Amino acid sequence: MSEKQKTIEKPVTVEGSGLHTGQNGNLTFRPAPPNHGIKFKRIDAKSQPVIEADINHVVSTDRGTTIAKNGISIYTIEHVLAALMGLGIDNVLLEIDMEEVPIKDGSSKYFIEALKEAGIREQNAEKQYIRVTETIEYRVPEENILLKIEPADHFSIEVKINFDTKVLGEQTAQLDHIDDFEAEISHCRTFVFLHELEFLLNNNLIKGGDLSNAIIFVNREVSQKELNRLATLFNQPQVEVKKEGILNNLDLHYDNEPARHKLLDVIGDLALLGKPIKGKITAVKPGHLSNTEFAKLIYKRINTKRPIMKKPPFDIYAKPVYTIEQIKNIIPHRPPFLLVDKVLELTEDHIIALKTVTMNEPYFTGHFPDEPIMPAVIMVEAMAQAGGIFVLSKVDDPELYSTYFLKISEARFRRKVVPGDVLVFSIELAAPIKRGVCTMNGKAYVGDEVAVEVSLTAQIVKNKA
Repeated sequence: MSEKQKTIEKPVTVEGSGLHTGQNGNLTFRPAPPNHGIKFKRIDAKSQPVIEADINHVVSTDRGTTIAKNGISIYTIEHVLAALMGLGIDNVLLEIDMEEVPIKDGSSKYFIEALKEAGIREQNAEKQYIRVTETIEYRVPEENILLKIEPADHFSIEVKINFDTKVLGEQTAQLDHIDDFEAEISHCRTFVFLHELEFLLNNNLIKGGDLSNAIIFVNREVSQKELNRLATLFNQPQVEVKKEGILNNLDLHYDNEPARHKLLDVIGDLALLGKPIKGKITAVKPGHLSNTEFAKLIYKRINTKRPIMKKPPFDIYAKPVYTIEQIKNIIPHRPPFLLVDKVLELTEDHIIALKTVTMNEPYFTGHFPDEPIMPAVIMVEAMAQAGGIFVLSKVDDPELYSTYFLKISEARFRRKVVPGDVLVFSIELAAPIKRGVCTMNGKAYVGDEVAVEVSLTAQIVKNKA
């Protein structure tokens, strides 16, 4: 049975102040037609502009996610977007009369309650999903950050955090199905360390903050004088540190509430892709910057309409499409800089080519001579030559043209390549060739292991007479 898109039955309003701006105002949810998506409308601005909840509109991830269009911004959108995703709502217009979404208690709870009060109804249109066909990873190795999505028939997510402090170390949270978001995740609140809170207060960066907005972790000794000052700042009779290492402004819903809130943030930030996701997500040390960069990576992959890249096993003994002599009729390179030995497959959207690495390669003389390793730049050049063969196979009289590479990006080197290895290049078209410019994605394999992966952009140029 097919699933239908959803909107709300009637308008509903959430009042409150923005955490960072301190502005007080209203956020009103309004029903929207099928395929409308999630959009914000700044009704306080002169032209009442509409800003789509779109990953391409992200302008800041500093302590929250901000989107903007034509100079008009909306701050801290992630909690309300998470609520919409959690309830499976596809189409809604959010009218807001200030710059920032109300923070409420720092969770999605109040948005969930309002949306359920408005009622949720199905629409006469098929629900559309983002489905991935291969693993997509975003990494920041020096910070141990990883966000990964793997193919799956439904949405699930696991989040791991580690703040390396006594009061908040390693935590894990998991959501096996988006239908469980309301019960397990929606009421989990944002958190902050006391030293961060003091900085934000001293620099007037949380004008709308009070002790009901967040869990406050205390990871150092705090004098009673400091606690008294905090009580005065937040208009509280008394502030103290509880045994869990948090201020007594609230009680934890779960021991792992911080990890659950980080999970909430990931869902909210990924909502900027515009459609619910079917896939298994793993997030290690996520934050708004890494969440949105990960979303941009997914967006790029799904919108370049990448075919499934051909993977091992390859028949390296198959009759070649092009021998090395035929290759020399297509690209201008010559030994020792001709780095493709033969082409195994060539179609409208991909090429499979091969390079046998021998001890006689000239670069082994000086490149780690006691432990010969194929230089990374040579591996990329070999893939570029294979890509050049693919590109030039699209034109008549290829010997009259050359390919010049405009960009090499997302290069990753997974294993060493040494004498005796056979490198097989699997390169595919990432987007239609336009105005002589071709974008390709490629992987180089040794056996069934990926040695290199890279994205290449090349331009076809006619040779000078």
